[in-house]
Amino acid sequence: MNRGFYTIMAAQFFSSLADNALLIAAIALLTTMNSPAWMTPLLKLFFVLSYVLLAAFVGAFADALPKGRVMFITNLIKVVGCAMMFFRVHPLFAYAMVGFGAAAYSPAKYGILTELLPPEKLVAANGWIEGLTVASIILGTVMGGALVNTHISAILLSFNFPFIDTGIDTPTEAALVVIIGAYLIAAIFNLKIPDTGARYAHQQRNPVKLIVDFAGCFSTLWKDKLGQISLAVTTLFWGAGATLQFIVLKWAEKSLRMPLDRAAILQGVVAVGVAAGAMAAARFVPLKKSLGVMPLGIAMGIVVIMMTMVHSVWIAYPLLVIIGALSGYFVVPMNALLQHRGHVLMSAGHSIAVQNFNENLSVLTMLVLYALMVKLNLNVNLVIVMFGLFVSGMMYVIMRKHAANQREHDLLALIGEHKH
Repeated sequence: MNRGFYTIMAAQFFSSLADNALLIAAIALLTTMNSPAWMTPLLKLFFVLSYVLLAAFVGAFADALPKGRVMFITNLIKVVGCAMMFFRVHPLFAYAMVGFGAAAYSPAKYGILTELLPPEKLVAANGWIEGLTVASIILGTVMGGALVNTHISAILLSFNFPFIDTGIDTPTEAALVVIIGAYLIAAIFNLKIPDTGARYAHQQRNPVKLIVDFAGCFSTLWKDKLGQISLAVTTLFWGAGATLQFIVLKWAEKSLRMPLDRAAILQGVVAVGVAAGAMAAARFVPLKKSLGVMPLGIAMGIVVIMMTMVHSVWIAYPLLVIIGALSGYFVVPMNALLQHRGHVLMSAGHSIAVQNFNENLSVLTMLVLYALMVKLNLNVNLVIVMFGLFVSGMMYVIMRKHAANQREHDLLALIGEHKH
């Protein structure tokens, strides 16, 4: 891997670290405002809304400028969102602004990989990026939990600058200052990203044409026999992962009697597993064999259901690591396959925009359903069982579809041979 790749990784790490710390700070802010419980999963919903609404436009934006510059601009948008919380804007709207920055950041972050590296290094690069993203999720979540902890926020608030009234009076404001610092470090790394020299055909500016163009890319990926399977798996995975984040917080509160700052650490434990699974996949699964990992998706759903039997923290830790490891091991090869197909069929920025649209539509749908279950006051164990069965069932359906595609492909090959 070259130096440019490591710079991209550093920029991605700090930007994602801040996003995840901010989620916990925003949850704490909602709690201090005495907001209803169903509002908490809506934070993530407002965050991913931009990914769905802007999908047709962010791919073209990512391909219109050098990717490093795109990442710098979009990182500054995240800083604005973080600052909005500071100035008493409702956390839902402020976090939506951060999501707007993240949605535009994503196609550039992944698109630059295909410009910088040859196809055979994509699985390894994805393994590194996923592993590092997961590390930033762990540390960001733990950092957010620490920043809202009463002891640490008291230390932060005790800093006094002579002759300057900072106006920082609450634990959440102190947390936000630290988080803005992480975004600014990411911005410095963004400025150091090399220009790969890749330039794309003149990008459309007309919104209608962009939407038509996006619709074309969307149907191309879903019609491609390999594209549709990898897209279906990653779409399911991201929706499930986002919902699991909130299920774990709720489960920790109800079954393990944990407050938010300690429950946040459990999210980190899942992420440790994802990192281990992602690294193992990068090492052992070549691009050609990427579809062989699908049964692990069914296993993950079954293991999630086992959470309902756990009331001890010491059993919770290894179980959450296993859930994470299974998901990491099966999503990294799927991501690499999807990027490869996208790069073959269209430009990198456009294929990632299609991927983001599908994955985040899945996140929105599953979070709305979860918020509804919280509003209806359903038992957390019932929610976990329904969730696990849904994930396993959907993976089984996708595997059947892949088997049918294979049979159709073999049949067409046979007919072709007879014709000759």
